Amino acid sequence: MIVRSKAPLRIGLAGGGTDVSPYSELFGGAILNATIDLYAYASLEPQKGNKITFVIDGTDRSLELDVAEQLPVTEGFELFTGVYNRVIRQFGKTPFAFTLTSHIEAPQGSGLGTSSTIVVSLLGAFVEYFKLPLGKYDIAHLAYEIERVDLNMSGGKQDQYAATFGGINYLEFFANDRVIVNPLVLKPEVHYEMEMCLLLYFTQTQRLSADIINAQVKNVEDKNEQAIEAMHKLKEQAHLMKEYLLRGELDKIGEVLHFGWQNKKQMAKSISNSFIDDIYESALAAGATGGKISGAGGGGFMFFYCPGVTKVKTAKALERFGGQVQHFAFTQQGLTTWTI
Repeated sequence: MIVRSKAPLRIGLAGGGTDVSPYSELFGGAILNATIDLYAYASLEPQKGNKITFVIDGTDRSLELDVAEQLPVTEGFELFTGVYNRVIRQFGKTPFAFTLTSHIEAPQGSGLGTSSTIVVSLLGAFVEYFKLPLGKYDIAHLAYEIERVDLNMSGGKQDQYAATFGGINYLEFFANDRVIVNPLVLKPEVHYEMEMCLLLYFTQTQRLSADIINAQVKNVEDKNEQAIEAMHKLKEQAHLMKEYLLRGELDKIGEVLHFGWQNKKQMAKSISNSFIDDIYESALAAGATGGKISGAGGGGFMFFYCPGVTKVKTAKALERFGGQVQHFAFTQQGLTTWTI
């Protein structure tokens, strides 16, 4: 028997950062994101003997440990051990020998929610194996607690819910870890036009999102008025993006993205840099009407709204920066698990 799972990565269209504590507890956050057809996969295969093996597929990295109720959190395999430890502890399961292999279709640190999506995928494999009676909200919240509480990794809440639920969602965040997922029912032509006009561009750089997020958190804790006002504006951006998508007013999308990008840069100094700014300005000069960096900032993927027939021209203008255009489509399905 082999258990498999997959969970989709996401792009954050609006409101990014307002899901991070303490802002979401103090003011309430709102994000609009969409999952895309790039995935984190996990395969769990029970084994004979007394060994647990974790494998990062496509690399030479693996970790072998003795079967135990709680495993040491090991550098490079924190997500694996964190998920295993929480599942065994919380659900009272008997430790067993197995091989758990993970693979992701984007570089970690690229701004598409990779770490959280890996956690959801790994957790999904255990949910399938043990037939745990967990709904989508349960899985997303548990993934959040594993990453943010058990492993003490900096970040927000949107990625776990996006990966678990899938689709284009308007997410609301409140105090006491309360989250509401509002799926957007859009006309097919809105999906098609968004896919045609959005250009996803990998800058070939990666970043440590924790440093940026920690700076953002400190700004809220220190009551930095400029940073907090910028977050208020980003929450407003999420409201606007939802409204325009539901109305099919796609000519406003670039404008709303640009509004958000100007404010996001005020949240923490390291969100942008001269290289990112040059890419952004070149995209606008080629015909894009707005864009942003995906995730916390500092590097990774960027995306731009290129109306009409400006997408190819924009991609051509970005060639000189040495990055790569990533083709994608939106996906409606979130975490999926199965047994073979």
